[in-house]
Amino acid sequence: MSSGAPRAAEPISTGFRLADGQWHRLHPATPLLRGGIAFVAIVGIVLVNLRDVLIQLVLGGPDFGGDPVQWIVDNGFAASALGVVVLGLLLFTTGFYVSWRMHTFRITDELVEVRSGVLFRTNRRGRLDRIQGVNITRPLLARVFGAAKLEVNVAGHDANVQLSYLGSAAADELRREILLLASGTQSAAGAGAAPALAGQSAGDRARVIIEQRTREFFAPELDPDAAPPESVVQMHLGRLIGSIVLSGFTVVILIVIAAVIVAVSITHEFFFLFTFVPGIIGMGSYYVSKFTRSVRYSIAATPDGVRVGYGLLSTSNETLPPGRIHAVQARQPLLWRPAGWWEVTINRAATSRSSGSERQAQTTILPVGNLADARKVLELVLPGIHAESGELLDRGLTSKGGDDGFVNSPPRAVLLRWFSWRRNGFATSGDLVLLRRGFVRRELVIVPLPRVQSLELRQGPLLRRLRLASVRLHTVSGPVDAYLGALDTADATRFFGETGDAAVRAAAADTSHRWRTSSAAAAAQPPVPGTAAAR
Repeated sequence: MSSGAPRAAEPISTGFRLADGQWHRLHPATPLLRGGIAFVAIVGIVLVNLRDVLIQLVLGGPDFGGDPVQWIVDNGFAASALGVVVLGLLLFTTGFYVSWRMHTFRITDELVEVRSGVLFRTNRRGRLDRIQGVNITRPLLARVFGAAKLEVNVAGHDANVQLSYLGSAAADELRREILLLASGTQSAAGAGAAPALAGQSAGDRARVIIEQRTREFFAPELDPDAAPPESVVQMHLGRLIGSIVLSGFTVVILIVIAAVIVAVSITHEFFFLFTFVPGIIGMGSYYVSKFTRSVRYSIAATPDGVRVGYGLLSTSNETLPPGRIHAVQARQPLLWRPAGWWEVTINRAATSRSSGSERQAQTTILPVGNLADARKVLELVLPGIHAESGELLDRGLTSKGGDDGFVNSPPRAVLLRWFSWRRNGFATSGDLVLLRRGFVRRELVIVPLPRVQSLELRQGPLLRRLRLASVRLHTVSGPVDAYLGALDTADATRFFGETGDAAVRAAAADTSHRWRTSSAAAAAQPPVPGTAAAR
Protein backbone atom coordinates (compact mmCIF):
# COMPACT_ATOMS: atom_id res chain seq x y z
CA MET A 1 0.00 0.00 0.00
CA SER A 2 1.25 3.47 -0.78
CA SER A 3 0.04 7.01 -1.27
CA GLY A 4 0.91 9.48 -3.94
CA ALA A 5 -0.20 11.13 -7.17
CA PRO A 6 -1.85 8.83 -9.70
CA ARG A 7 -0.35 8.11 -13.09
CA ALA A 8 -1.37 9.89 -16.25
CA ALA A 9 -5.00 9.60 -17.26
CA GLU A 10 -5.95 6.08 -18.29
CA PRO A 11 -9.17 4.84 -19.88
CA ILE A 12 -12.07 3.97 -17.61
CA SER A 13 -13.55 0.59 -18.44
CA THR A 14 -17.30 0.17 -18.53
CA GLY A 15 -17.36 -3.62 -18.92
CA PHE A 16 -18.67 -6.11 -16.36
CA ARG A 17 -15.32 -7.79 -15.82
CA LEU A 18 -13.39 -5.85 -13.19
CA ALA A 19 -10.01 -7.65 -12.90
CA ASP A 20 -8.75 -6.63 -16.34
CA GLY A 21 -6.13 -4.07 -15.26
CA GLN A 22 -8.27 -1.09 -16.32
CA TRP A 23 -9.77 1.60 -14.12
CA HIS A 24 -13.38 1.09 -13.03
CA ARG A 25 -15.93 3.10 -11.08
CA LEU A 26 -18.02 2.00 -8.13
CA HIS A 27 -21.75 1.28 -8.05
CA PRO A 28 -23.84 4.31 -9.18
CA ALA A 29 -25.72 4.25 -5.86
CA THR A 30 -22.48 4.68 -3.89
CA PRO A 31 -22.97 8.43 -3.14
CA LEU A 32 -26.43 7.70 -1.76
CA LEU A 33 -25.22 4.76 0.36
CA ARG A 34 -22.16 6.58 1.73
CA GLY A 35 -23.86 9.75 2.89
CA GLY A 36 -26.64 10.84 0.61
CA ILE A 37 -29.29 8.94 2.57
CA ALA A 38 -28.45 10.91 5.71
CA PHE A 39 -28.70 14.14 3.74
CA VAL A 40 -32.08 13.13 2.27
CA ALA A 41 -33.29 12.23 5.78
CA ILE A 42 -32.31 15.68 7.08
CA VAL A 43 -34.10 17.38 4.20
CA GLY A 44 -37.15 15.22 4.90
CA ILE A 45 -37.19 16.23 8.57
CA VAL A 46 -36.95 19.91 7.60
CA LEU A 47 -39.82 19.56 5.12
CA VAL A 48 -42.00 17.80 7.69
CA ASN A 49 -41.42 20.58 10.21
CA LEU A 50 -42.27 23.20 7.57
CA ARG A 51 -45.34 21.42 6.27
CA ASP A 52 -47.75 24.05 7.62
CA VAL A 53 -45.87 26.88 5.94
CA LEU A 54 -45.72 24.98 2.65
CA ILE A 55 -49.44 24.29 2.78
CA GLN A 56 -50.12 27.99 3.35
CA LEU A 57 -47.90 28.99 0.42
CA VAL A 58 -49.51 26.52 -1.98
CA LEU A 59 -53.16 26.41 -0.87
CA GLY A 60 -53.49 29.48 1.28
CA GLY A 61 -54.74 29.45 4.84
CA PRO A 62 -54.38 31.08 8.24
CA ASP A 63 -51.25 32.93 9.24
CA PHE A 64 -48.78 30.97 11.38
CA GLY A 65 -47.09 33.36 13.79
CA GLY A 66 -44.10 32.88 15.99
CA ASP A 67 -42.22 30.84 13.44
CA PRO A 68 -38.87 32.07 11.99
CA VAL A 69 -39.79 30.58 8.66
CA GLN A 70 -43.10 32.44 8.77
CA TRP A 71 -41.14 35.62 9.44
CA ILE A 72 -39.11 34.96 6.29
CA VAL A 73 -42.33 34.59 4.31
CA ASP A 74 -43.90 37.72 5.81
CA ASN A 75 -40.86 39.83 4.97
CA GLY A 76 -40.67 38.70 1.36
CA PHE A 77 -37.58 36.53 1.68
CA ALA A 78 -39.33 33.30 0.69
CA ALA A 79 -37.93 33.27 -2.86
CA SER A 80 -34.39 33.94 -1.66
CA ALA A 81 -34.61 31.24 1.04
CA LEU A 82 -35.99 28.76 -1.46
CA GLY A 83 -33.18 29.63 -3.85
CA VAL A 84 -30.60 29.01 -1.13
CA VAL A 85 -32.16 25.61 -0.37
CA VAL A 86 -32.16 24.64 -4.05
CA LEU A 87 -28.57 25.85 -4.43
CA GLY A 88 -27.53 23.77 -1.41
CA LEU A 89 -29.21 20.71 -2.87
CA LEU A 90 -27.44 21.26 -6.19
CA LEU A 91 -24.07 21.71 -4.48
CA PHE A 92 -24.49 18.57 -2.39
CA THR A 93 -25.66 16.56 -5.39
CA THR A 94 -22.82 17.82 -7.52
CA GLY A 95 -20.29 17.09 -4.77
CA PHE A 96 -21.51 13.51 -4.38
CA TYR A 97 -21.44 13.00 -8.14
CA VAL A 98 -17.94 14.45 -8.59
CA SER A 99 -16.65 12.36 -5.67
CA TRP A 100 -18.10 9.22 -7.27
CA ARG A 101 -16.55 10.11 -10.66
CA MET A 102 -13.13 10.64 -9.09
CA HIS A 103 -13.22 7.38 -7.07
CA THR A 104 -11.84 4.61 -9.30
CA PHE A 105 -10.08 1.29 -8.82
CA ARG A 106 -8.27 -1.37 -10.79
CA ILE A 107 -6.99 -4.90 -10.25
CA THR A 108 -3.82 -6.05 -12.01
CA ASP A 109 -1.81 -9.27 -11.78
CA GLU A 110 0.14 -7.79 -8.85
CA LEU A 111 -2.04 -5.39 -6.85
CA VAL A 112 -5.39 -3.84 -6.02
CA GLU A 113 -5.26 -0.05 -6.44
CA VAL A 114 -7.80 2.60 -5.45
CA ARG A 115 -7.57 6.33 -6.12
CA SER A 116 -10.03 8.82 -4.66
CA GLY A 117 -10.47 12.41 -3.57
CA VAL A 118 -11.44 15.66 -5.26
CA LEU A 119 -9.25 18.37 -3.71
CA PHE A 120 -6.80 16.00 -2.03
CA ARG A 121 -6.04 12.88 -4.07
CA THR A 122 -5.25 9.54 -2.40
CA ASN A 123 -3.78 6.46 -4.00
CA ARG A 124 -4.02 3.21 -1.99
CA ARG A 125 -2.52 -0.10 -3.08
CA GLY A 126 -2.58 -3.64 -1.73
CA ARG A 127 -0.28 -6.36 -3.06
CA LEU A 128 -2.00 -9.57 -4.11
CA ASP A 129 0.73 -11.77 -2.65
CA ARG A 130 0.00 -10.30 0.80
CA ILE A 131 -3.76 -10.81 0.70
CA GLN A 132 -5.12 -12.44 3.86
CA GLY A 133 -8.73 -12.71 2.70
CA VAL A 134 -11.51 -10.97 0.81
CA ASN A 135 -14.62 -9.92 2.73
CA ILE A 136 -17.99 -9.00 1.19
CA THR A 137 -20.43 -7.10 3.43
CA ARG A 138 -24.02 -6.41 2.46
CA PRO A 139 -25.68 -3.88 4.79
CA LEU A 140 -29.46 -3.94 4.80
CA LEU A 141 -29.87 -0.73 2.81
CA ALA A 142 -27.18 -1.76 0.29
CA ARG A 143 -29.00 -5.06 -0.27
CA VAL A 144 -32.08 -3.10 -1.32
CA PHE A 145 -30.03 -1.39 -4.04
CA GLY A 146 -28.29 -4.64 -5.03
CA ALA A 147 -24.92 -3.37 -3.79
CA ALA A 148 -22.17 -4.77 -1.57
CA LYS A 149 -18.99 -3.60 0.13
CA LEU A 150 -15.81 -5.50 -0.78
CA GLU A 151 -12.77 -5.32 1.53
CA VAL A 152 -9.43 -6.81 0.53
CA ASN A 153 -7.61 -7.75 3.74
CA VAL A 154 -3.89 -7.17 3.33
CA ALA A 155 -1.16 -8.05 5.83
CA GLY A 156 -0.17 -5.05 7.91
CA HIS A 157 -1.73 -2.45 10.17
CA ASP A 158 -4.57 -0.52 8.51
CA ALA A 159 -3.47 -1.92 5.13
CA ASN A 160 -6.87 -3.14 3.92
CA VAL A 161 -8.36 -1.81 0.69
CA GLN A 162 -12.11 -1.13 0.58
CA LEU A 163 -14.40 -0.86 -2.42
CA SER A 164 -17.66 0.68 -1.20
CA TYR A 165 -19.87 -0.12 -3.10
CA LEU A 166 -20.04 -2.58 -5.98
CA GLY A 167 -22.93 -4.43 -7.58
CA SER A 168 -23.71 -7.56 -5.58
CA ALA A 169 -23.00 -9.98 -8.44
CA ALA A 170 -19.95 -7.97 -9.51
CA ALA A 171 -18.52 -8.16 -5.96
CA ASP A 172 -18.80 -11.96 -5.92
CA GLU A 173 -17.18 -12.21 -9.34
CA LEU A 174 -14.42 -9.76 -8.40
CA ARG A 175 -13.56 -11.71 -5.25
CA ARG A 176 -13.22 -14.88 -7.28
CA GLU A 177 -10.89 -13.15 -9.74
CA ILE A 178 -8.77 -11.52 -7.02
CA LEU A 179 -8.25 -14.83 -5.25
CA LEU A 180 -7.50 -16.51 -8.56
CA LEU A 181 -4.80 -13.94 -9.30
CA ALA A 182 -3.43 -14.09 -5.73
CA SER A 183 -3.18 -17.88 -5.91
CA GLY A 184 -0.56 -17.69 -8.66
CA THR A 185 -2.75 -17.80 -11.76
CA GLN A 186 -1.51 -15.14 -14.16
CA SER A 187 -4.84 -14.19 -15.70
CA ALA A 188 -8.40 -14.50 -14.47
CA ALA A 189 -10.48 -16.38 -16.99
CA GLY A 190 -14.16 -16.82 -17.32
CA ALA A 191 -15.31 -13.27 -16.77
CA GLY A 192 -19.01 -12.81 -16.17
CA ALA A 193 -21.37 -11.11 -18.53
CA ALA A 194 -23.60 -8.16 -17.78
CA PRO A 195 -27.35 -8.76 -17.77
CA ALA A 196 -28.82 -8.30 -21.25
CA LEU A 197 -31.21 -5.39 -20.76
CA ALA A 198 -30.55 -3.51 -24.00
CA GLY A 199 -33.48 -3.41 -26.36
CA GLN A 200 -36.05 -4.11 -23.65
CA SER A 201 -38.83 -1.78 -22.72
CA ALA A 202 -38.67 0.26 -19.53
CA GLY A 203 -41.27 -1.99 -17.91
CA ASP A 204 -39.36 -5.17 -18.81
CA ARG A 205 -36.09 -3.71 -17.51
CA ALA A 206 -37.75 -2.69 -14.24
CA ARG A 207 -39.28 -6.16 -13.87
CA VAL A 208 -35.91 -7.86 -14.48
CA ILE A 209 -34.17 -5.58 -11.98
CA ILE A 210 -36.88 -6.15 -9.33
CA GLU A 211 -36.67 -9.93 -9.82
CA GLN A 212 -32.90 -9.82 -9.53
CA ARG A 213 -33.03 -7.72 -6.32
CA THR A 214 -35.66 -10.02 -4.80
CA ARG A 215 -33.62 -13.10 -5.65
CA GLU A 216 -30.47 -11.59 -4.13
CA PHE A 217 -32.29 -10.37 -1.01
CA PHE A 218 -33.92 -13.70 -0.16
CA ALA A 219 -31.12 -15.97 -1.38
CA PRO A 220 -29.49 -18.20 1.27
CA GLU A 221 -26.34 -16.82 2.86
CA LEU A 222 -24.31 -19.70 1.38
CA ASP A 223 -24.97 -20.74 -2.22
CA PRO A 224 -25.56 -24.53 -2.21
CA ASP A 225 -23.25 -24.83 -5.24
CA ALA A 226 -20.39 -22.89 -3.61
CA ALA A 227 -19.07 -25.81 -1.54
CA PRO A 228 -19.69 -29.55 -1.10
CA PRO A 229 -22.36 -30.17 1.56
CA GLU A 230 -20.08 -32.40 3.64
CA SER A 231 -17.64 -29.52 4.16
CA VAL A 232 -20.25 -27.05 5.44
CA VAL A 233 -20.66 -26.30 9.15
CA GLN A 234 -23.78 -24.30 10.02
CA MET A 235 -24.95 -22.65 13.21
CA HIS A 236 -27.63 -24.43 15.22
CA LEU A 237 -30.17 -21.78 16.31
CA GLY A 238 -30.90 -23.28 19.74
CA ARG A 239 -27.20 -23.69 20.42
CA LEU A 240 -26.60 -20.04 19.51
CA ILE A 241 -29.31 -18.83 21.91
CA GLY A 242 -28.00 -21.12 24.66
CA SER A 243 -24.42 -19.90 24.22
CA ILE A 244 -25.55 -16.26 24.55
CA VAL A 245 -27.50 -17.03 27.72
CA LEU A 246 -24.66 -19.14 29.21
CA SER A 247 -22.03 -16.44 28.71
CA GLY A 248 -19.81 -14.53 31.10
CA PHE A 249 -21.85 -11.40 30.39
CA THR A 250 -24.97 -13.13 31.73
CA VAL A 251 -23.11 -14.11 34.90
CA VAL A 252 -22.11 -10.48 35.47
CA ILE A 253 -25.71 -9.37 34.91
CA LEU A 254 -27.02 -11.89 37.45
CA ILE A 255 -24.48 -10.69 40.01
CA VAL A 256 -25.55 -7.07 39.44
CA ILE A 257 -29.23 -8.01 39.78
CA ALA A 258 -28.53 -9.83 43.03
CA ALA A 259 -26.60 -6.81 44.35
CA VAL A 260 -29.51 -4.47 43.46
CA ILE A 261 -32.02 -6.75 45.20
CA VAL A 262 -29.87 -6.91 48.33
CA ALA A 263 -29.42 -3.12 48.31
CA VAL A 264 -33.16 -2.52 48.00
CA SER A 265 -34.02 -5.04 50.73
CA ILE A 266 -31.52 -3.47 53.15
CA THR A 267 -32.10 0.23 52.47
CA HIS A 268 -35.75 0.05 51.36
CA GLU A 269 -34.81 2.60 48.72
CA PHE A 270 -36.36 1.76 45.36
CA PHE A 271 -34.16 4.34 43.66
CA PHE A 272 -31.69 1.52 42.93
CA LEU A 273 -34.26 -0.04 40.60
CA PHE A 274 -34.37 3.10 38.44
CA THR A 275 -30.58 3.15 38.17
CA PHE A 276 -30.79 -0.34 36.72
CA VAL A 277 -33.02 0.75 33.78
CA PRO A 278 -30.12 1.87 31.51
CA GLY A 279 -28.44 -1.45 32.24
CA ILE A 280 -31.53 -3.33 31.10
CA ILE A 281 -31.54 -1.39 27.83
CA GLY A 282 -27.84 -2.12 27.35
CA MET A 283 -28.36 -5.81 28.06
CA GLY A 284 -31.11 -6.05 25.49
CA SER A 285 -28.99 -4.27 22.90
CA TYR A 286 -26.05 -6.60 23.55
CA TYR A 287 -28.12 -9.77 23.26
CA VAL A 288 -29.92 -8.63 20.11
CA SER A 289 -26.65 -7.55 18.47
CA LYS A 290 -24.93 -10.81 19.42
CA PHE A 291 -27.81 -12.84 18.01
CA THR A 292 -28.30 -10.96 14.73
CA ARG A 293 -24.61 -10.94 13.83
CA SER A 294 -24.13 -14.65 14.59
CA VAL A 295 -27.31 -16.13 13.14
CA ARG A 296 -27.05 -17.86 9.73
CA TYR A 297 -23.39 -18.55 10.45
CA SER A 298 -21.75 -20.99 8.03
CA ILE A 299 -18.20 -22.20 7.41
CA ALA A 300 -17.35 -24.09 4.24
CA ALA A 301 -14.36 -25.23 2.18
CA THR A 302 -13.97 -23.73 -1.30
CA PRO A 303 -11.16 -24.08 -3.90
CA ASP A 304 -9.74 -20.73 -2.76
CA GLY A 305 -9.89 -21.28 0.99
CA VAL A 306 -12.28 -21.29 3.91
CA ARG A 307 -15.44 -19.24 3.48
CA VAL A 308 -17.08 -17.75 6.59
CA GLY A 309 -20.52 -16.16 6.35
CA TYR A 310 -22.92 -14.74 8.93
CA GLY A 311 -25.63 -12.14 9.50
CA LEU A 312 -29.42 -11.82 9.45
CA LEU A 313 -30.39 -8.40 8.05
CA SER A 314 -26.91 -7.19 7.15
CA THR A 315 -24.79 -10.10 5.89
CA SER A 316 -21.06 -10.63 5.56
CA ASN A 317 -18.95 -13.41 4.12
CA GLU A 318 -15.22 -13.78 3.75
CA THR A 319 -12.87 -16.21 2.03
CA LEU A 320 -9.59 -16.97 3.84
CA PRO A 321 -6.96 -18.33 1.41
CA PRO A 322 -4.73 -21.23 2.52
CA GLY A 323 -1.74 -20.36 4.69
CA ARG A 324 -3.19 -17.09 6.02
CA ILE A 325 -4.11 -18.40 9.48
CA HIS A 326 -1.25 -18.03 11.98
CA ALA A 327 -2.77 -19.62 15.09
CA VAL A 328 -6.05 -21.31 16.06
CA GLN A 329 -7.64 -21.72 19.48
CA ALA A 330 -10.52 -23.95 20.53
CA ARG A 331 -11.98 -22.76 23.84
CA GLN A 332 -14.62 -24.26 26.14
CA PRO A 333 -15.90 -22.10 29.04
CA LEU A 334 -17.03 -23.88 32.17
CA LEU A 335 -20.73 -23.11 31.59
CA TRP A 336 -20.53 -24.70 28.12
CA ARG A 337 -18.94 -27.95 29.28
CA PRO A 338 -22.16 -29.83 30.20
CA ALA A 339 -23.47 -29.16 26.68
CA GLY A 340 -20.09 -29.94 25.03
CA TRP A 341 -19.88 -26.61 23.17
CA TRP A 342 -16.71 -24.99 21.79
CA GLU A 343 -15.63 -21.66 20.32
CA VAL A 344 -12.90 -21.40 17.68
CA THR A 345 -10.87 -18.20 17.13
CA ILE A 346 -7.84 -17.39 14.99
CA ASN A 347 -4.91 -15.01 14.57
CA ARG A 348 -4.34 -13.49 11.16
CA ALA A 349 -2.06 -10.84 9.72
CA ALA A 350 -4.76 -8.45 8.50
CA THR A 351 -6.41 -5.85 10.75
CA SER A 352 -9.72 -4.46 9.52
CA ARG A 353 -10.74 -0.82 9.88
CA SER A 354 -14.34 -1.98 10.26
CA SER A 355 -16.02 -2.46 13.60
CA GLY A 356 -18.91 -4.33 15.13
CA SER A 357 -20.34 -7.20 13.14
CA GLU A 358 -17.99 -6.54 10.23
CA ARG A 359 -15.00 -7.46 12.40
CA GLN A 360 -16.40 -10.71 13.72
CA ALA A 361 -15.03 -12.84 10.87
CA GLN A 362 -11.58 -11.37 11.52
CA THR A 363 -11.04 -13.58 14.57
CA THR A 364 -14.10 -15.77 15.27
CA ILE A 365 -14.41 -18.74 12.96
CA LEU A 366 -16.96 -20.68 15.04
CA PRO A 367 -18.96 -18.72 17.67
CA VAL A 368 -20.35 -21.94 19.16
CA GLY A 369 -20.50 -25.57 18.07
CA ASN A 370 -20.40 -29.08 19.43
CA LEU A 371 -17.30 -31.26 19.37
CA ALA A 372 -17.98 -32.51 15.86
CA ASP A 373 -18.41 -28.95 14.57
CA ALA A 374 -15.19 -27.79 16.26
CA ARG A 375 -13.28 -30.77 14.87
CA LYS A 376 -14.53 -30.11 11.33
CA VAL A 377 -13.72 -26.39 11.54
CA LEU A 378 -10.19 -27.12 12.74
CA GLU A 379 -9.73 -29.50 9.82
CA LEU A 380 -10.95 -26.80 7.43
CA VAL A 381 -8.62 -24.05 8.68
CA LEU A 382 -5.65 -26.42 9.22
CA PRO A 383 -5.33 -28.64 6.12
CA GLY A 384 -2.23 -30.27 7.67
CA ILE A 385 -4.38 -32.33 10.06
CA HIS A 386 -4.25 -36.03 9.08
CA ALA A 387 -5.44 -39.21 10.77
CA GLU A 388 -2.76 -39.23 13.47
CA SER A 389 -3.16 -35.50 14.06
CA GLY A 390 -6.91 -35.97 14.29
CA GLU A 391 -6.61 -38.45 17.14
CA LEU A 392 -4.16 -36.14 18.89
CA LEU A 393 -6.57 -33.27 18.31
CA ASP A 394 -9.43 -35.14 19.98
CA ARG A 395 -7.28 -35.91 23.01
CA GLY A 396 -6.19 -32.30 23.17
CA LEU A 397 -9.81 -31.19 23.34
CA THR A 398 -11.36 -33.75 25.68
CA SER A 399 -8.63 -35.66 27.55
CA LYS A 400 -8.12 -35.02 31.25
CA GLY A 401 -4.38 -35.57 30.88
CA GLY A 402 -1.99 -38.37 31.66
CA ASP A 403 -0.32 -40.61 29.08
CA ASP A 404 -2.28 -39.36 26.06
CA GLY A 405 0.36 -38.27 23.55
CA PHE A 406 1.07 -34.90 25.16
CA VAL A 407 4.17 -33.91 27.12
CA ASN A 408 2.47 -32.70 30.30
CA SER A 409 3.61 -30.78 33.36
CA PRO A 410 5.24 -32.82 36.17
CA PRO A 411 3.40 -33.36 39.50
CA ARG A 412 5.42 -30.62 41.22
CA ALA A 413 3.68 -28.09 38.91
CA VAL A 414 0.58 -28.52 41.10
CA LEU A 415 1.87 -25.57 43.15
CA LEU A 416 1.24 -23.30 40.14
CA ARG A 417 -1.44 -25.21 38.22
CA TRP A 418 -3.72 -26.49 40.97
CA PHE A 419 -6.31 -28.15 38.78
CA SER A 420 -4.83 -28.19 35.28
CA TRP A 421 -1.30 -29.58 35.69
CA ARG A 422 -2.38 -33.03 34.40
CA ARG A 423 -3.58 -31.63 31.06
CA ASN A 424 -1.12 -28.75 30.77
CA GLY A 425 1.19 -29.87 27.96
CA PHE A 426 2.29 -29.82 24.32
CA ALA A 427 2.52 -32.16 21.36
CA THR A 428 3.60 -31.96 17.74
CA SER A 429 2.33 -33.71 14.65
CA GLY A 430 3.61 -33.00 11.16
CA ASP A 431 3.94 -29.24 10.82
CA LEU A 432 1.50 -28.45 13.66
CA VAL A 433 2.28 -27.56 17.28
CA LEU A 434 -0.47 -28.20 19.83
CA LEU A 435 -0.55 -26.46 23.22
CA ARG A 436 -3.15 -27.69 25.71
CA ARG A 437 -4.01 -25.89 28.94
CA GLY A 438 -6.76 -25.05 31.42
CA PHE A 439 -9.16 -27.03 33.55
CA VAL A 440 -11.90 -24.55 34.44
CA ARG A 441 -11.76 -23.14 30.91
CA ARG A 442 -10.31 -25.69 28.52
CA GLU A 443 -8.16 -24.36 25.69
CA LEU A 444 -6.28 -25.95 22.81
CA VAL A 445 -3.96 -23.76 20.73
CA ILE A 446 -2.65 -24.99 17.38
CA VAL A 447 0.13 -23.17 15.51
CA PRO A 448 1.36 -24.15 12.01
CA LEU A 449 5.15 -24.25 12.03
CA PRO A 450 5.53 -22.06 8.88
CA ARG A 451 3.67 -19.28 10.71
CA VAL A 452 5.94 -19.21 13.79
CA GLN A 453 7.88 -15.93 13.87
CA SER A 454 9.97 -16.55 16.99
CA LEU A 455 10.06 -18.58 20.19
CA GLU A 456 10.57 -17.64 23.82
CA LEU A 457 11.84 -19.75 26.73
CA ARG A 458 11.35 -18.13 30.15
CA GLN A 459 12.30 -19.16 33.68
CA GLY A 460 11.83 -16.81 36.62
CA PRO A 461 13.12 -17.34 40.17
CA LEU A 462 10.09 -19.36 41.29
CA LEU A 463 10.06 -21.52 38.17
CA ARG A 464 13.82 -22.07 38.47
CA ARG A 465 13.46 -23.27 42.05
CA LEU A 466 10.71 -25.72 40.98
CA ARG A 467 12.76 -26.80 37.91
CA LEU A 468 9.98 -25.50 35.66
CA ALA A 469 9.92 -23.20 32.63
CA SER A 470 7.42 -21.58 30.23
CA VAL A 471 7.44 -21.34 26.45
CA ARG A 472 5.70 -19.03 23.99
CA LEU A 473 5.39 -19.17 20.21
CA HIS A 474 5.19 -15.68 18.71
CA THR A 475 2.77 -15.15 15.83
CA VAL A 476 0.90 -12.09 14.56
CA SER A 477 -1.15 -10.28 17.17
CA GLY A 478 -4.64 -11.52 17.91
CA PRO A 479 -6.84 -13.18 20.51
CA VAL A 480 -4.84 -16.42 20.46
CA ASP A 481 -1.86 -16.53 22.83
CA ALA A 482 0.39 -19.53 22.09
CA TYR A 483 1.74 -19.71 25.64
CA LEU A 484 2.34 -22.67 27.94
CA GLY A 485 3.73 -22.48 31.47
CA ALA A 486 4.81 -24.82 34.28
CA LEU A 487 6.65 -27.31 32.04
CA ASP A 488 9.57 -29.43 33.15
CA THR A 489 12.78 -27.53 32.38
CA ALA A 490 14.23 -30.35 30.26
CA ASP A 491 11.00 -30.73 28.24
CA ALA A 492 10.71 -26.97 27.70
CA THR A 493 14.36 -26.70 26.58
CA ARG A 494 13.97 -29.57 24.12
CA PHE A 495 10.73 -28.10 22.81
CA PHE A 496 12.39 -24.71 22.32
CA GLY A 497 15.32 -26.08 20.33
CA GLU A 498 13.53 -28.65 18.19
CA THR A 499 10.54 -26.45 17.41
CA GLY A 500 12.78 -23.55 16.42
CA ASP A 501 14.75 -25.70 13.96
CA ALA A 502 11.58 -27.25 12.52
CA ALA A 503 9.94 -23.82 12.12
CA VAL A 504 12.89 -22.56 10.06
CA ARG A 505 12.71 -25.60 7.76
CA ALA A 506 8.93 -25.33 7.42
CA ALA A 507 9.06 -21.61 6.59
CA ALA A 508 11.72 -22.19 3.93
CA ALA A 509 9.57 -24.86 2.25
CA ASP A 510 6.28 -22.98 2.56
CA THR A 511 4.61 -21.96 -0.73
CA SER A 512 1.06 -21.50 0.52
CA HIS A 513 0.99 -17.87 -0.68
CA ARG A 514 0.72 -19.27 -4.24
CA TRP A 515 -1.56 -22.18 -3.43
CA ARG A 516 -2.78 -23.05 -6.92
CA THR A 517 0.55 -23.08 -8.74
CA SER A 518 2.32 -24.82 -5.86
CA SER A 519 -0.30 -27.41 -4.92
CA ALA A 520 1.45 -30.22 -6.77
CA ALA A 521 4.85 -29.28 -5.35
CA ALA A 522 3.43 -29.01 -1.84
CA ALA A 523 1.91 -32.48 -2.12
CA ALA A 524 5.32 -33.88 -3.06
CA GLN A 525 7.11 -32.24 -0.12
CA PRO A 526 8.10 -34.67 2.67
CA PRO A 527 6.45 -33.93 6.03
CA VAL A 528 8.36 -31.81 8.47
CA PRO A 529 9.88 -34.08 11.16
CA GLY A 530 8.24 -34.03 14.58
CA THR A 531 9.65 -31.40 16.88
CA ALA A 532 9.37 -33.24 20.15
CA ALA A 533 8.89 -36.82 21.22
CA ALA A 534 5.64 -37.36 23.01
CA ARG A 535 6.00 -38.98 26.32
